[in-house]
Amino acid sequence: MYTSRTGLTLGFHGTDEAIAQAVLNGRAELKAQNNPYDWLGNGIYFWDNSPSRALQWATELSVRPKSHIRKPAVIGAILDLGHCLDLLDYDNLAYLHEAHQLLVTTLEATSTRVPVNSGKTHDLLFRELDCAVIETLHASFAVEQKPAFDSVRGVFWEGDPIYHTAGFREKNHIQICVRNLDCIKGYFLPLLRITS
Repeated sequence: MYTSRTGLTLGFHGTDEAIAQAVLNGRAELKAQNNPYDWLGNGIYFWDNSPSRALQWATELSVRPKSHIRKPAVIGAILDLGHCLDLLDYDNLAYLHEAHQLLVTTLEATSTRVPVNSGKTHDLLFRELDCAVIETLHASFAVEQKPAFDSVRGVFWEGDPIYHTAGFREKNHIQICVRNLDCIKGYFLPLLRITS
């Protein structure tokens, strides 16, 4: 009933400066990703209202050996999330539970390994299980002829605690995965300023 969010959302995508300029000038589009480890499933990823986190991510990625990012940049997007699988909504979490059960049952029936989330830190940044569960959810909705979700929104607790026993971590963020490109109403170059 409340899966359509009211109003527009500002999303920020970390990328290379050349890609950002090409998108802003209408010469290119951001491309949907379908990596098996992307935690919200297939689509275009944005940080919800956080250009600084998008830039920090792009900067971290730029120093990796095979990175496509040479000069980190951020592009802003005006988003209408449409029919959104908002994982901050309690009711939507039941869908994940059901999709996980379906995934495990299906894979075990064919003696196929169930994916796991993994990583070098407690953050488990390679979210193969989460991705498979989300994609199973979308596939099950298609089979049952339920309305497809246009976007997925979730909170990610990342990094070390900010202080002893803190419930807050260094890199907490809300991410949005846009599945339906019609959700993107426009792009803009964000003003990245430091305020005192």
